Amino acid sequence: MTKTVDNYLMEGCGRCPLGGTLDCKVHKWIPELELLRLLVLDCGLREESKWGVPCYTFQNKNVLLVSAFKEYCAISYFKGALLSDTHGVLEKPGANSQAARLIKFTDSRKIKEMEAELKTYIHEAVEIERLGLKVNFKKNPEPIPEELERKFEEDPILKTAFEALTPGRQRGYILYFSAPKQSRTRESRIERSIGKILNGEGLNDKYSSKR
Repeated sequence: MTKTVDNYLMEGCGRCPLGGTLDCKVHKWIPELELLRLLVLDCGLREESKWGVPCYTFQNKNVLLVSAFKEYCAISYFKGALLSDTHGVLEKPGANSQAARLIKFTDSRKIKEMEAELKTYIHEAVEIERLGLKVNFKKNPEPIPEELERKFEEDPILKTAFEALTPGRQRGYILYFSAPKQSRTRESRIERSIGKILNGEGLNDKYSSKR
């Protein structure tokens, strides 16, 4: 797993078989990721590498991630559901997302044009952490196994990637993970599937090199 943000920009997160190759999705969005990085740092947040991706914190509390996906790169707010979203740019990673929200980018021009607005969102997210505000979670209607829930708590980027999958792909993984009777076997299945989930692939999909 990538240990620094500089390594992330050079080699990707290192969590799927495409990491360190030209097919890694990070390489598609380098100019955009570098712009977002500078913009966030200009807001005074602390930069760290968590779960292999750039994570920005305030007083040791996670505020946002800057990361690459197959079709876009994004700023991902941990408590984005609490942001006022006055410009209507926040999106859920998936239909069942309750806390996280994304702002997606596919070119550098949009980032430059939105610099003032993006800084406003970042400062609001920092204020949410300063005040200690919490998201009120509703019970998830999907029967997600406890092992996967724990993994999501440990790894928010995995949770975001999972929620970005189509409902059919999510259901396929949930059924696969839930099938074994032993918790250790369920955990093993989850660990073996992380790379595919992070790459946006379904359970039975092969890793794709299309960009």
